[in-house]
Amino acid sequence: MRVCFSVGILIPQLLCLGEATTTTVQLTPLVVTAARAPSSTAPASLSTIDWSQLRLVQSAMTIDEPLRRVPGVFVQNSFNFAQDQRIAIRGFGTRAAFGVREIKLLVDGIPESSPDGQTQLDNLDLGSVRSIEVLRGPASALYGNAAGGVINILTDDHGGTSFIESRLSGGSHGVQRHQLKTGGTLGKTAFNLTGSWSSIEGYRQHASSESWFFGGKARSHINDQSSLTTIFNYSHSPWAQDAGGLTRAEVDTNRRQARARNAALDAGEEVQQGRLGFAYRNELAFGQELTIHQYSLFRDFSNKLPILPVAGNGIVKFDRIGVGGGIKYVWDRPVNRLIGGVDFEFQSDDRQRYANLTGNRGALGFDQRETVLNIGPFLRNEYRFTDALSLIAGLRYDNVHFEADDRFLADGDDSGSRPVDQFSWSGGVQFQARTNVQVFASVGTAFQTPTTTELANPTGGGFNPAVNPQTSVTCEIGLRTQLTSCLKSEASLFHTQINDELIPFTSATGRDFFRNAGRSVRKGVELSLDLELAPGWNWRSSYTVMDSRYRDYVTATGTFSGNSEPGIPAHQLFTEISWRSESGFFGGLDLQFVDQFDLNDSNTAKNDAYTLLNCRFGHTTRIGRGKLTPFVAVNNLLNQRYNGQTRLNAFGGRFYEPSPRLTAYGGVTLKMEF
Repeated sequence: MRVCFSVGILIPQLLCLGEATTTTVQLTPLVVTAARAPSSTAPASLSTIDWSQLRLVQSAMTIDEPLRRVPGVFVQNSFNFAQDQRIAIRGFGTRAAFGVREIKLLVDGIPESSPDGQTQLDNLDLGSVRSIEVLRGPASALYGNAAGGVINILTDDHGGTSFIESRLSGGSHGVQRHQLKTGGTLGKTAFNLTGSWSSIEGYRQHASSESWFFGGKARSHINDQSSLTTIFNYSHSPWAQDAGGLTRAEVDTNRRQARARNAALDAGEEVQQGRLGFAYRNELAFGQELTIHQYSLFRDFSNKLPILPVAGNGIVKFDRIGVGGGIKYVWDRPVNRLIGGVDFEFQSDDRQRYANLTGNRGALGFDQRETVLNIGPFLRNEYRFTDALSLIAGLRYDNVHFEADDRFLADGDDSGSRPVDQFSWSGGVQFQARTNVQVFASVGTAFQTPTTTELANPTGGGFNPAVNPQTSVTCEIGLRTQLTSCLKSEASLFHTQINDELIPFTSATGRDFFRNAGRSVRKGVELSLDLELAPGWNWRSSYTVMDSRYRDYVTATGTFSGNSEPGIPAHQLFTEISWRSESGFFGGLDLQFVDQFDLNDSNTAKNDAYTLLNCRFGHTTRIGRGKLTPFVAVNNLLNQRYNGQTRLNAFGGRFYEPSPRLTAYGGVTLKMEF
């Protein structure tokens, strides 16, 4: 047995116990399809999470469970399913009042994000996810409206014996989750199907939710060169209550209470959504490849906001229809790889707003059809000067057109349109310094449009003319190493300047609006380590340090230049030890530290630092042609009082959403193969 220890993340000297050997280790190719060109030479910070094994002992209900392992990524979660988890990559995404912003989310390569840059997570089932790819940094030259990066979620592929799998689980605060999966082969088509039901009573009052999901994927091999993949899913959440934000005094008095107005007005949402997508891939002759994808969706949404009738319309309802697609062509030669294509996205929202009468629909106060159209051609070229040196450049043009047709004319006609267009570019160099060391450097631009709701005018009158898209420029250098067969590491340093950053604020009515900051600067370091301590034992760690400040930000309520940006911790640490034995036992222990961070632009309120310690344990037993896997997990072993989600610039100091203290979770999975 040989055990390797590393001092620091990137120190090239190792102290190994056991036989001293000198070997050359080939750096494992990093193939991440989120980079739009599967390649180990992408000059970008890339991470891949193998979720297929980790999900065995996780609740698989919130996306922070896998993503907390990735440096530079910060996910806030307090099990408020009406708000979704807030995902941030290098600070991009913190502006989200609900859902995900500034990050492109793909499922099996098909966009889950809408053309205006908004993403919801309620149409995602983590129990059927096998891996997650994360591209950190500007992605507009690849995908358009994505300033922070790309998250590509890959669902289960069936490539073996037919099976049926059942998973029953539950835990603290009324958590229940039941899942049924099956997969098989029919002729040249391999398929997977998943159905699940989840429910939670909630740690806080007025925080329960329920959701249903059904989806699947089928891949048909047309011939040796081409295949067609069909992806479909349907989800329905009949209710997801919103407990609301609390003041510091309210948290100290009773951290499990709901905000009184949220309970009185029955704040929460109901949503159902369906999506159908196709991806055709053809490996043409002479290193050429053609990929075509198309998708269509519907989304019916109803949201009750804690807005009194005298202050505004507190019930929002819309019915959405969306279609999109794209074509990508790859021309690959020994010294050059050229990629070109175009993306097309369209959505139409039939939106109404009503008065909220103690949770019931009152008078109509808003009726509008909103459409967004985005067309984005792109070009990317990789030139290999030598086997060790590559130069990569990308260019994309996006034309996004917002249009509103006002059908509620009692307060005037607020119809209008808002065109936005932008060129985005990126360039980088990748150098294979040794067989086991890669060095890269890059620079790229990104842009982010406001969503249709973020274009709302606080004073009324259609789209807000004072809100503009934000743009940014990021410079980055990085290093990837695999110094021995048991040690992999990565380090990235980045500097980002943002102009016209989109900042949320809550008005006195309780509704969220947006404004632009003049200029912001973020700079940071991201480190990761993956070490095999011994056969079956692994240690994985990531660390992020980031400084993010407004450089030019003046509003009618104050001057915030020089202040820290809210919602972005200066330090984050994740470390995990996992083990798996030949006898079927497996488990893990992980620790996450999140530094304190500011909650408003004036830096007068902070969220306290917290440390979470979680453990999990399970055992797999073979029963004939089946496998039985019982498991148990305990989260927040230190019983920390912490606020896992916050509301930035919240009116009245209602910044805090307290999270559960010590919780337990367990269940059993039975898989039968045929």
